[in-house]
Amino acid sequence: MQQINLAEASQNLPDLIEAALGGEEIIIIKDNQPLVKLTPVPPVKRRRQPGSAKGLITISDDFDELLEDFKEYME
Repeated sequence: MQQINLAEASQNLPDLIEAALGGEEIIIIKDNQPLVKLTPVPPVKRRRQPGSAKGLITISDDFDELLEDFKEYME
């Protein structure tokens, strides 16, 4: 965890952002009191696209037929 005062943070903001993106916890302080914690924003999840797998999945013609191994149980 890195603590940095507000004046230094304003001068080094690009570097602090890179450090936060790299996983480091950055706390910006003023008058020895924590003000802000820099953390990366999680990536936005894409919304589900209905029909996006159309044509990728096929069902065989004999899908509903009994399996040979189970015919004796079903008759």
